[in-house]
Amino acid sequence: MPTTVGDALIVPELDKTSFWNDYSIERQININCSILSQIEEYELLHLTKTDARLANNGLPLEVQKLRCRANYKALRFTPAIEKLGRKIVDLLRQKGPFLVLHLRYEMDMLAFSGCTQGCNATEVEELTKMRYAYPWWKDKVINSTKKRKAGLCPMTPEEAALTLRALDIDQNIQIYIAAGDTYGGKTRLASLAAAFPNLVKKETLLKPSELLPFQNHSSQMAALDYIVSVESDIFVATYGGNMAKVVEGHRRFLGFKKTLDPNRKIVVNLTDKYNKGKLKWEKFSAVMKEAHANRWGNPADRVVIPGKPKDEDYFWSNPQECLAPPSPSPST
Repeated sequence: MPTTVGDALIVPELDKTSFWNDYSIERQININCSILSQIEEYELLHLTKTDARLANNGLPLEVQKLRCRANYKALRFTPAIEKLGRKIVDLLRQKGPFLVLHLRYEMDMLAFSGCTQGCNATEVEELTKMRYAYPWWKDKVINSTKKRKAGLCPMTPEEAALTLRALDIDQNIQIYIAAGDTYGGKTRLASLAAAFPNLVKKETLLKPSELLPFQNHSSQMAALDYIVSVESDIFVATYGGNMAKVVEGHRRFLGFKKTLDPNRKIVVNLTDKYNKGKLKWEKFSAVMKEAHANRWGNPADRVVIPGKPKDEDYFWSNPQECLAPPSPSPST
């Protein structure tokens, strides 16, 4: 079992089949090297090709709590990122409550997921060409319709707008879009903007000169969105990617802040029926609310699937070992 010694986490086993049996590594790095001097100089090292994370479950409580202390207490963004992220939050707060919509509808997201709902033939061809241009991407032929109906595609801006409306989100609330450039631009955002006119993003809140140092650094731009996402009054993810999951867990850690994890399979089914006239708005809204009644970041146990860590609930989306029990509701 893993144990802690001082500030170090000792793991007794290594996944030798993935990388340690790859002798080509000898041509890439000097194996007979010491990292102690680098640790002393930089205090934090990123070890590449180590994506096989700690298991989600079955670890000692002290290890799980150490992970939370490291992620939520010790790790910090650089002062420049932290300062600008806080400025965005302050600008939003000056105008009242705000919702962060993690709208995963960028070109690369659609290309590699193969999800093309609402795209025209030219756009589908463009996205397909992009996917085929990367030899390392294994999934080339993708059935977009089948994948979407299974709830495996990011929600479209239109689906997001209908979902938020159905859940009675105030149409005047500020909606901060935490993402890269939306594929299709303003045209594709038209229905969302019509339903929620107070759409903003960091590029509209800040001066170009303020964002200039972070441009062409996608991780730093994402870090700004992360800060705003954690601080928002409501967080809504349109796709369950890594950032969305980590934000969800961080918001649980901060006191179970309102965080919507849409059931995309249900969203797709309901929106298709509504758009085809098979559901009236009142029924559509009622069923949407019922389906998401317990998907607002409520206290819950992680789903454990022995032997399939990639299929079970992600530790960082619900670090339950680190969470204080919610305050009891006042008695009536």
